Amino acid sequence: MTNWPEAWPQDDRGARYGRGSGSAQPESARVMRQVRRGSAVPPGQGAHGGGVPPQASYVDGRGHGGYDSGYNTGQVYGSPAGGGHGGPGDDGRYASGPAPDWRRRIKLTAITVATLLVVTTVGTYFWADSKLNREVDLSIVIDRPEAGEGTNYLIVGSDSRAGLTDEQKKKLRTGSAEGKRTDSMMILHTGSNGPTLISLPRDSNVEIPTFKGSESGKTFQGTGRQVKLNAAYAEDGPELLVRTVEFNTGLHIDHYVEIGFAGFANIVDAVGGVEMDIPQDIKDTKSGADFKKGKQTLNGEEALAFVRTRYALAGSDLDRTKNQQKFLSALSSQVATPSTVLNPFKLYPTMGAGLDSLIVDEEMGLFDLAGMFWAMKGVSGGDGTSMNMPIAGSSGGNLLWDKAKVKQLVTQLNNDEKVTVKGN
Repeated sequence: MTNWPEAWPQDDRGARYGRGSGSAQPESARVMRQVRRGSAVPPGQGAHGGGVPPQASYVDGRGHGGYDSGYNTGQVYGSPAGGGHGGPGDDGRYASGPAPDWRRRIKLTAITVATLLVVTTVGTYFWADSKLNREVDLSIVIDRPEAGEGTNYLIVGSDSRAGLTDEQKKKLRTGSAEGKRTDSMMILHTGSNGPTLISLPRDSNVEIPTFKGSESGKTFQGTGRQVKLNAAYAEDGPELLVRTVEFNTGLHIDHYVEIGFAGFANIVDAVGGVEMDIPQDIKDTKSGADFKKGKQTLNGEEALAFVRTRYALAGSDLDRTKNQQKFLSALSSQVATPSTVLNPFKLYPTMGAGLDSLIVDEEMGLFDLAGMFWAMKGVSGGDGTSMNMPIAGSSGGNLLWDKAKVKQLVTQLNNDEKVTVKGN
């Protein structure tokens, strides 16, 4: 008699494998899990003989395979032949995985780089475009000449002290006068016959025509007043200056660009200075210029002193405008070099310094500005022409333009012809 529950007698319990047995005898081999050993390892082929000893294989009492990691057949990580990813091969060495897909990697890298370039370029464009100070409204300029072939920029250097501290004013010798006046004026023409850069001496004798006030909107009738050219800017700003230049030349101005003292010096410093070949020894106590003849690199402070030098030069304003042309062309060449354009550590500070200080017309775009700098570089590179406005003499300290030559010059510019007129 037994105390086991019904159907759990001390009999053969093969059908109840895994539940234990109440018999004093072990379960038969038919139901007991066993270990089958492989054949003995031949002499000399043990662990040190280069072979792998056979491993145990587990089966149940019915002959079915039990737990087997597959290690003894080389199937742990790889294929049955042992040559899979990371698994040992028949020769005992680990087989390498499939070769990298270099074409796919190169393609993905190219796509990534192209995407970054596009994103950077677009981001830079919108950043730079947002920094342009489009303050000049040329739409209020009245009685304008018809536009000719090519593009005409009026480039103005003002003596604005905006943004300068008292210490900087003293260092740059700018003085502390209120407001701003034109310190230099140039017309840059770009077209199919190369760029032409024409300096307009600020002492040029011009007539102030009828104009519309830039702030009041009131029309002021011309009286035939004869003044120096820089007086037009001082009287009613950029719009009257454009009106006066157009009236006295007959040339249509497409774009206006102005830069002050601070911006000029900052741009020069941002590009690491500008190399100039000083034509003669210069010492000017008013501008602070003190240079020896020969090639040298000018920083922002020195560059400003150089372009403002007037009283140390024999030809006074005419010689000064020639120096301004040379320097502005050299600066443009420096800005447009690969060492600046392809170096973000120089490009962005240069763009930031320039765009923060430039004042342009409302229709000026970045491509127009880039075209202007590229044309300036062409002038210094010998692909263009630089000259002063032709002068016939002077009267009361004012420089008189040679009207016949000016008319011929304007005709050639309007027709985008090669300039043959010679200036002073």
